[in-house]
Amino acid sequence: MAELNTIARPYTKAAFDYALDKGDLDQWSDILAFAALIVNDSEMKRVLGTPSLSPEQKAELIVSVCDKTMNDGAKNFIYLLAENQRLILLPKISAQFDQFKADLEKSVDVDLTTAFELDQKLVDKLAQALRSKLGREVKMTSTVDQSIIGGVILRANDLVIDGSVRARLTKLAEAMNS
Repeated sequence: MAELNTIARPYTKAAFDYALDKGDLDQWSDILAFAALIVNDSEMKRVLGTPSLSPEQKAELIVSVCDKTMNDGAKNFIYLLAENQRLILLPKISAQFDQFKADLEKSVDVDLTTAFELDQKLVDKLAQALRSKLGREVKMTSTVDQSIIGGVILRANDLVIDGSVRARLTKLAEAMNS
């Protein structure tokens, strides 16, 4: 996985710099996310894996599916990826692009998992604490997962804070078994 991220990074950087220069970061983010969905589709993977299709035909296929949303720069980018046999990198490029965009905007997406629905005041208080801790604007997404029994799990990029009861019980069981 790290290898694909490394290969994708120069393409991501080029797309990001181009979009930043044109002032189209949001549009490019949407385009790359949609193209990544297309490439990840099981039927599309099968078609794109067909050796009889030329790189240009593969690019035309992707461009035709999302033609209404793509600008000329994005179309050229898809053709470049196809020419270099790198269409498989679109999901990585999309994720990296969004990370570059979040870094530029000084924001971070945080996934909050709880055992039960939290009061909005508590979510706001938690977001404020994370905002001051991380030094970034926090975009909080909340989900309920009763299997964690209690507590919370926070995910922000590479940072994971697991304060769930389930994790604590697992640690206790490991300590007792060792």
